[in-house]
Amino acid sequence: MRAMILAAGRGERLRPLTDERPKPLLPVGGHPLIAWHLARLAAAGVEQVVINTAWLGEQIEAYVGDGSAWGVAVAYSREPAGGLETGGGIHRALGLLGGGPFWVVNGDIWCDFPLARLPREPAGAAHLVLV
Repeated sequence: MRAMILAAGRGERLRPLTDERPKPLLPVGGHPLIAWHLARLAAAGVEQVVINTAWLGEQIEAYVGDGSAWGVAVAYSREPAGGLETGGGIHRALGLLGGGPFWVVNGDIWCDFPLARLPREPAGAAHLVLV
């Protein structure tokens, strides 16, 4: 199973917190948001994760590395300054995500939805969980 973490945004509404740190690296409950996502994805059976980056993306790459600390393999989809918005970011990463279904998680939110309940094969074009 594969997943993508959207992590390219600037974080304007969280300024000044995001002036020097990308949103997914902001700490929540003692850990950066992205650490929670990686741990939960791995626990749900995800083996490969693509993370898109733009704003301060080098910090995300330095923190996450190859993903082995969470038991997943991580690849990066680097976007130009300013990012590509959600649809553009996903489209750009499709080559890294393979031809099958994949999950997408917003890297800058907290959600306790049990990821293991997500379908491996959606009944239609997509399956959405809104928070």
